[in-house]
Amino acid sequence: MEYQTLYRKYRPKNFKSVVGQEHVTDVLEHSLKEGAVSHAYLFFGSRGTGKTTVARILADRLGVASVDIHEMDAASNRKIEDIRELREAVHVQPFESKYKIYILDEVHMLTNEAFNALLKTLEEPPHYVIFILATTELHKVPDTIISRCQVFTFKNPTKHILKDHVLDVSKREGKDIEPDAAELVAFMGNGSFRDTQSILQKVLTFSDAKKLSYEDVARVVGAPPKKLVQDFVRALVDEDKESLFLLIQKASEHTLNMVLFIDLLITSLRKALLFRYAPDMKQDLQKELGEDLDFYKEVLQERKGIITSKTLDLFLEARERQELAHIQTLPLELAVVKLFESLDIT
Repeated sequence: MEYQTLYRKYRPKNFKSVVGQEHVTDVLEHSLKEGAVSHAYLFFGSRGTGKTTVARILADRLGVASVDIHEMDAASNRKIEDIRELREAVHVQPFESKYKIYILDEVHMLTNEAFNALLKTLEEPPHYVIFILATTELHKVPDTIISRCQVFTFKNPTKHILKDHVLDVSKREGKDIEPDAAELVAFMGNGSFRDTQSILQKVLTFSDAKKLSYEDVARVVGAPPKKLVQDFVRALVDEDKESLFLLIQKASEHTLNMVLFIDLLITSLRKALLFRYAPDMKQDLQKELGEDLDFYKEVLQERKGIITSKTLDLFLEARERQELAHIQTLPLELAVVKLFESLDIT
């Protein structure tokens, strides 16, 4: 059997299976029913959010044969000569279909001259031609191009949607992945279905075990053990400065990237704050926290209130500085020092 990546294997085949983009797919579905198909669409959104997938589904719903679908990577074909070739090609009638569809990915990479060459064709294409432009950087697309398209913005899927997707794909692949492990995969996916599935692919390939734990995933992606993050939060609550600095050093040895450790720490502190200050969300949070619920109940019994918005701010600042830090542990160490100085704890 031919090997397929998870992203190709589980690529949605119809609008109903596209998760989290109902504001796009519902409108397209309605326009198809009404016969109100535009001659030009512009799909904008982060990578891995389904822009090209939806373009292909739209082509399929219009009954366009593969021979009449033309995909072009504008990052590699960005010159005016490439667009001139396209302008000539659009006047060739479709071979097997009513329509001929051009999908231009990363369209923002076209040169100004290429955009100008595309403009007239985009405005008045032959009646059988439909353009679908896709971009991750809408601000780089000229207003003259945007104004001639129906624009659809693709949202980043939430961590909850990605987590459910990881659980579903793992089950279909014959694996039982623990909820907190699925959450870590979703976290690493950073709002992209494609990146999430790529990470899951590595995790599933790494282990022959039928059940996958948080530690299994952490080993593959280079994340710190969950206990390390929780021990850091406990040390914060206990105002144990010495342990905090030792844990920062330990994190730098156990984590491929300190940004990831800070991100997980910020996520943990955010959950604690929501658990404390958002009573209406408590039931949903308890369900989400699962076996970690006891940990959050424990840390929220602190007396001096060290887990506050100010604490979160300091760690967010450390996260921003981390990208440029020559000493990997320094931004987090400074955040700890500033936190205790602000609380006048010596």
